Amino acid sequence: MSTNKINLLGLDQQGLLAFFKGIDESPFRARQLLQWIHQRGVVDFESMTDISKNLRSKLHEIAEIKTPTVILRKPSQDGTQKWLMQMPDGNAIETVYIPEDDRGTLCISSQVGCILTCKFCSTGTQGFNRNLSTAEIIGQLWVAVRELSTHQGQHDRHITNVVMMGMGEPLLNFENVIPSLHLMLDDYAYGLSKRKVTVSTSGIVPQIYELKKAAPVSLAISLHAPNDKLRSEIMPINKKYTIQELIKACKDYVGHDPHKNITFEYVMLQEVNDHVEQAHELINLVKGLPCKFNLIPFNPFPGTNFTRSSNNRIHQFKKILEANGLVTTIRKTRGDDIDAACGQLVGQVQDRTSRQQKLKSELTGLKS
Repeated sequence: MSTNKINLLGLDQQGLLAFFKGIDESPFRARQLLQWIHQRGVVDFESMTDISKNLRSKLHEIAEIKTPTVILRKPSQDGTQKWLMQMPDGNAIETVYIPEDDRGTLCISSQVGCILTCKFCSTGTQGFNRNLSTAEIIGQLWVAVRELSTHQGQHDRHITNVVMMGMGEPLLNFENVIPSLHLMLDDYAYGLSKRKVTVSTSGIVPQIYELKKAAPVSLAISLHAPNDKLRSEIMPINKKYTIQELIKACKDYVGHDPHKNITFEYVMLQEVNDHVEQAHELINLVKGLPCKFNLIPFNPFPGTNFTRSSNNRIHQFKKILEANGLVTTIRKTRGDDIDAACGQLVGQVQDRTSRQQKLKSELTGLKS
């Protein structure tokens, strides 16, 4: 049942300042609420002991703290954890935690389904319903922090990094993603470093420029092809924003900051984008741009026509890039036994209305 109460989970510090100003309360309440909600995990106003009884009563009347509901937990043999989280409208999205020796990374979704149709991605085949709200985006981090502290295992369960690489295209949900990023970075909430929060985009060029101004976190680009012809075939968004436009935006994003670089994600598709000549095309493409490449072995899914590049082809591709001074890694395939690997997130999408109409509407509304 829907209510008219405002969900405080989705308000960053500026949003809470405006909220409390609107109800004639002191600005310092914003930081108090941030700490109660995000650091202590408290969702019951009555448990917020340093807030007056009158204010608690007022909050009960006009506000709530509503978090996503976990309906399925799937642990992998390698320590990866996937949650299926249900939203009030019946949709469900997937969130994945990946433990490493030196970090714990949470992969967060930004949309229910995905509005794009990248041909090598299982998520892109399921349809699209809507953007997630800020509360639903940051709620994934809120839930994961609580879940990991409750269900301790053999791996370090501390979240040190967040990547917006789950279901959806983050930069097509810009107005809800930005406050989520602010909360991740806020010392009164999660206090993560800008370098440890990454937004991954398929190349929504106008919003890359806007992201730099709004929340200059780390940027990853789903590239997957060295030229417009191939990229347009496997990633239709390239017909709207070409590779050259994308590289120009990346150079602007990095600017003259010596600590910044772009991560290019490159899924390895057997005899599609893994030829020696294509490696050299990539080298020429990114000249002068501080960057690194993350080669991703393709994760098959039912109905796909692609196959994973052989280990020999992947390592040959890597050697060519490295020989030309490009830092290159091969992503470990994690969580594929629970369909939590890159490109495998699906969730449950209700009311799959016309994706192309929605995409056209989204792109028309962006600044050119």
